[in-house]
Amino acid sequence: MKFKLASIILLLIAFLLVNCTQKENFNLAWTREQAPEYFKAKFETHQGDFEIEVTRKLSPKAADRFYQLVKHHYFDKGIFYRVVPGFVAQFGRTDNALIEQWRAVKIPDEPVVSGNQKGSISFARAGKETRDVEVFINLENNTVLDTLQYEGVRGFPSFGRVTRGMDIVEKLYSGYGESTMNNPNMYTNPEAFYQKFPKLDLIKKAYIIK
Repeated sequence: MKFKLASIILLLIAFLLVNCTQKENFNLAWTREQAPEYFKAKFETHQGDFEIEVTRKLSPKAADRFYQLVKHHYFDKGIFYRVVPGFVAQFGRTDNALIEQWRAVKIPDEPVVSGNQKGSISFARAGKETRDVEVFINLENNTVLDTLQYEGVRGFPSFGRVTRGMDIVEKLYSGYGESTMNNPNMYTNPEAFYQKFPKLDLIKKAYIIK
């Protein structure tokens, strides 16, 4: 009886330790956090590391969301799924359940204060209030994105820029072009997606630099 009781206690302790050390994937309270006026984020990738400096006043709501995503490790194990030379390097996650949790909290649209110069970073979007979890780095001066009208929204507001490691961003694998964007497996069956596009570069982890 004593042996059985001791085993139960050990199992309970192990269960509590595991649950206490597990990271939360999503917490609604995170979406209400405000970014500092300036902050830096570091991305460690299979090609090397790069750093992004964010200036909140350029697009406050975008800066807040980016800060939330990086701070809470959303981009860890992320993927550069769209790299087009002379245009953009776009990245995000393939975990559809996690994506939808963040996406449910809308970001208000904002005007373009700072344009899409080479090295600048902006949220991708597909209409009103659709800037959410997918981000791109401009590989050239994409001024057309400053005024592009789509689904009633004008332009892509940048909110920061790559300050170190732009050479790493430019080395990201681009051999698949836009073909990855038309593959439904990216969100419905990530394993099949990776098998079809095995050379895509991944994000090991991303974090705020203090």
